[in-house]
Amino acid sequence: QVQLVESGGGLVQAGGSLRLSCAASGRTVSNYVMAWFRQAPGKERERVAAFSWSGGSTYYADSVKGRFTISRDNAKNTVYLQMNSLKPEDTPVYYCAAATEARYYEAGEFDYWGRGTQVTVSS
Repeated sequence: QVQLVESGGGLVQAGGSLRLSCAASGRTVSNYVMAWFRQAPGKERERVAAFSWSGGSTYYADSVKGRFTISRDNAKNTVYLQMNSLKPEDTPVYYCAAATEARYYEAGEFDYWGRGTQVTVSS
């Protein structure tokens, strides 16, 4: 089992920055695919960014390219999402997820989920 705990959410003005953290425990995630998703009320969960820890490939949604960066700290078994130039539409709850394999980085491919952290961007 892998446990994921997100942190770093909060209230920020448009144009500001936040860094989300996802601490993994229970099992090393060095061979996992790690991802960030977000979900607004009444909407489907949207993939934001993902990478294959061992393979090095990285995915970003078009809506966040150039503004968000996913990174990792192997020693801390932690994944980060640096979010810059935030917009009001970046507002929903952000979730960290892990999968042993995720070919398309779709939500259904991920086995483990955190409880989420709320990000609110005011205009």
